[in-house]
Amino acid sequence: MLFCNIIHILFIEITYMSTKSDFLKVYYLLGDNMRVKVFDEMHEKDLENSVNDFLNEIGDNFIDIKYQVAISMFAEEQIYCFSAMILYKIEE
Repeated sequence: MLFCNIIHILFIEITYMSTKSDFLKVYYLLGDNMRVKVFDEMHEKDLENSVNDFLNEIGDNFIDIKYQVAISMFAEEQIYCFSAMILYKIEE
């Protein structure tokens, strides 16, 4: 699980660097009304359910979503980490 957490942190940093200009454009439009929600699950169906539930919660306030899969080996076992980051706006 530690590996998943490290990958998760790297995922956020890489995503932020690769979309920094887009992020800043949206931030200048929405200011402090923009939020980020991060999901990290061990199974893709769990991630799918978590993301879908959250999207239902926020309704039309969805801005963007980033998705990441990390795979590692621990002894004889493959470990998968499925992550998603959702940018959304909150109502004033």
